[in-house]
Amino acid sequence: MVEASSMGEEYDSYEQRKSKKRMKKAKKEKVDFNRDNPHKSGRGTGKEESLKDRKIAQASRIRKQVDPETAKYFSEIANLFESNEVDLEERSVICGNALEETRGKEFELATDYIISHTLQSLLEACDVDNLCSFLQSCTKDFPFIAMDRSGSHVAETAIKSLAAHLEHHEGHPLIEEALTVICKVVAANSVDVMCNCYGSHVLRSLLCLCKGVPLDKCGYYVSKSATNVADRLNLKTFPSKEDDPAQFQPGFPELLKFLVSEILVHVKEFSKTLLVDQFSSLVLQTALKLLAGNDEELFHVIPVLIGCEEENIAEGNLIETARVRELVKLLKEPASSRLMEVVLEVSPEALYNVMFAKVFRNSLFELSSHECGNFVIQALISRVRNQDQMEVIWEELGPNIESLFKMGRSGVVAALIAASERLHIHEHKSCQVLAETVCSVDGSTKWIIPRLLFLDHYFTCEDKSNWSWHSGAKMHVIGSLILQTVFRFRSEYIKPYIASITTMEDHHVLEAAKDSGGSRVIEAFLSSGAPGKQKRRLINKLRGHFGEIALHPSGSFTVETCFTTSNLSLREAIVSELLSVRSELSKTKQGSYILRKLDVDGFAARPDHWRSKQTSKESTYKDFYATFASDDNKSTKMSGFLADTSNKNSKPKTVKEVSKEIGQSLASSAPFLSTSGSKRKSKKEKQKNKKNAQIGRDDGSSNRKNESFNKDGASVKKRGRENDVSEASQKKLKA
Repeated sequence: MVEASSMGEEYDSYEQRKSKKRMKKAKKEKVDFNRDNPHKSGRGTGKEESLKDRKIAQASRIRKQVDPETAKYFSEIANLFESNEVDLEERSVICGNALEETRGKEFELATDYIISHTLQSLLEACDVDNLCSFLQSCTKDFPFIAMDRSGSHVAETAIKSLAAHLEHHEGHPLIEEALTVICKVVAANSVDVMCNCYGSHVLRSLLCLCKGVPLDKCGYYVSKSATNVADRLNLKTFPSKEDDPAQFQPGFPELLKFLVSEILVHVKEFSKTLLVDQFSSLVLQTALKLLAGNDEELFHVIPVLIGCEEENIAEGNLIETARVRELVKLLKEPASSRLMEVVLEVSPEALYNVMFAKVFRNSLFELSSHECGNFVIQALISRVRNQDQMEVIWEELGPNIESLFKMGRSGVVAALIAASERLHIHEHKSCQVLAETVCSVDGSTKWIIPRLLFLDHYFTCEDKSNWSWHSGAKMHVIGSLILQTVFRFRSEYIKPYIASITTMEDHHVLEAAKDSGGSRVIEAFLSSGAPGKQKRRLINKLRGHFGEIALHPSGSFTVETCFTTSNLSLREAIVSELLSVRSELSKTKQGSYILRKLDVDGFAARPDHWRSKQTSKESTYKDFYATFASDDNKSTKMSGFLADTSNKNSKPKTVKEVSKEIGQSLASSAPFLSTSGSKRKSKKEKQKNKKNAQIGRDDGSSNRKNESFNKDGASVKKRGRENDVSEASQKKLKA
């Protein structure tokens, strides 16, 4: 018989080691149940000492050895299931009888390393009556089962099996009754469970079940990371179905509320330990994510987590000045900093504003410089509510961008630039400061893109004046995300970046196209508001390598974007290159898609017909923009078809020269001076309005006001206007 303790040796505390020595004198079959002490809870006094006493008492829980007859019985059941000779109906009967045999011995069987696997199979295959009967029978031992290395798997299997039965027996009284008693006993022992590395995971699954989240899709709610990086940087193009509450089952909201409220009671009592404990922090993060959108509950939960006193909350003084420094210290702890990230992401606006003003203001750079605190600042910036708050952030962090890069805090800079783009404030300044930061040594625009692609390598290089392309190395993830954000700004603001990417060496462009991060930067540039002539200059650098690029997992998207941006001659060249690797490409996961999307087979069979189709599409596209595009956009869109595809290299300009050009351009073009959302009308627009007043009112001013070049680029604008084609046409005829 294999015996297993609940935790690994690495989590033993001093008191538990003494207890273990005493256990060795006892019978061989008796083992120490829980030796978990993941954090330094023994340093506290008063209430914190009582938490330590609870753990010592918990260690005295022992498991009796399973008797040989019972062990043989479950071994035979395991062999029977493995033989696959039992039909479903007979299997259900066997499961019911076997679970009856566990009555009174659930703890010993669930915590046995071998028998626990058999017990999991029984719980997965049994009917709802036997499952609920098992849970009712083991109620008193459930917290101890959940905190065991083997037992935790049994507990989670029981929870998952309950969730599966809920899909077919919604509102089943036995399920709700069993779940209620389990929640009550777990709530009574929530401190022990949530501070245990195994129990923490079981408790998170239990919270998800109460909310109604499908347990096979609850990764977002139980994971360490607070939010996807793309979501923080405005690069997430559509919401995940896992995060969509519409996908949830009804759940048990009252049980969830009860469980969270009981956890909060213990948080108040043992806050110094629970907030810095990595396992209890994960439980609290899950609870917050599940309550997202429920402002009433969050107004109750969040003040408790940040240590606000009830009398202060009643008086409207949410955070005392004395508490602010304590909170800033907590934000530098790994577990509590992750918890605060989630707090900021789910906070109602009123709570966010109070925390911003009292906790973070004047501490932004201090926290941004810290290895844990900088992630909290990223979460803060990604959820900034208005331009006034953004002004405060920019004043503290804007002048320190170079320092943040040198300290390896590029994520803060990425969040800052993304927020500028989202709120339309300091757009020109953020692009200008970023370019000057990476070109502070020589002032040449040529190296802006390469240095951002290899961000860490450049800023850790001692001799920056002699820095060169880091061939063969993986490109920096955050650097590529920053560039993707930059290429969503107006073309007037990103002239240095356009000049840099179009003057890159051909083999450097090819290397970027093969890199997962670099390829997305190329796609972002090709989808930006840059002139079509510049885009084609970059595409020409990849000629002769499109087949090679398409064979890379991420390269097929780059090839597709190049094709969409190209004129007819370049499109034909791209398809010809893919045709030469068609057999190899068809064997890859992404190959069949790109071959179908670009109609490579059609080109191979009937080249003339393929050209005719492409010409027709191009003509329709041009006519559409000739009729409906505003003057400001017409030149950019039309240049996509009339661009010069030559590959002439212009002399790189310095950042100062390009900045001067931008200043002159902005001075002569009124629409780009405003970032506050006021009306933007240029001379060209006024002339256009005189000529065609009705169309100007419908399409011109409002589109320029809300225009932004995102990852979808021109296609977004095209779809947006197609919906209004008939209406605009009628108005044009009336005018």
